Amino acid sequence: MNDKTSGASGVNGNPEQTGQASEKSAAKRGGTRAQERIAALDTEGASMSDLIEQLQAALESAEQRAAEAEAGWQRARADFANLKRRSEEERADLAGQASDRLLIRVLDLSDDFDLAVEHVPEEARGTPWVEGISAIDRKLRALLEAEGIEAMEGEGQLFDPHTQQAISYEDTADVPDGTVVKVIQRGYTIRDRVLRPALVAVARNDDTTIGGDTTPADDTTPNDD
Repeated sequence: MNDKTSGASGVNGNPEQTGQASEKSAAKRGGTRAQERIAALDTEGASMSDLIEQLQAALESAEQRAAEAEAGWQRARADFANLKRRSEEERADLAGQASDRLLIRVLDLSDDFDLAVEHVPEEARGTPWVEGISAIDRKLRALLEAEGIEAMEGEGQLFDPHTQQAISYEDTADVPDGTVVKVIQRGYTIRDRVLRPALVAVARNDDTTIGGDTTPADDTTPNDD
């Protein structure tokens, strides 16, 4: 009985066997923890890869929205610049039209002074009143010239529809057809553009040259008889 007890004690109480069992158990637990760590690292790596892809996609989306916003801003800036330019041009055009209307009225007034001076009775010429009217007329002319306004020549020249307006025609063979025979109202230019077209009378005839042969051509046909 003591031998059995001693034998059992020897097996169960052997320090070497007990140590080996402990080492095996520890190795098993260590392997399990290593595998868990490896699995965790794999999981973390997969999660990190997904996160990077998500961030990359978000970055590309943000860059696209930024590019679209910048393009829209540039279009809006260009539209604003065009609107500003058109507004300035329209404002300048309106100001120019108002200035032209005023200058045309001054021209009408100056023409009236010219007519008054031209039709002064002979007995009134040289009087202070007439001299005063002439002085006002000269001042008006000087003012218009200072603004760049010049009178256009027209009489004796061929009619120009761009600078003249024909209001009457005169049948005459003394000048070529289409020649301005009379300037009824003078035309004016301002800085190389027409401010007011001239009102003129134009010659109308069948000849195109002065002193040309007006004898009709012999168009008789031979007699078949």
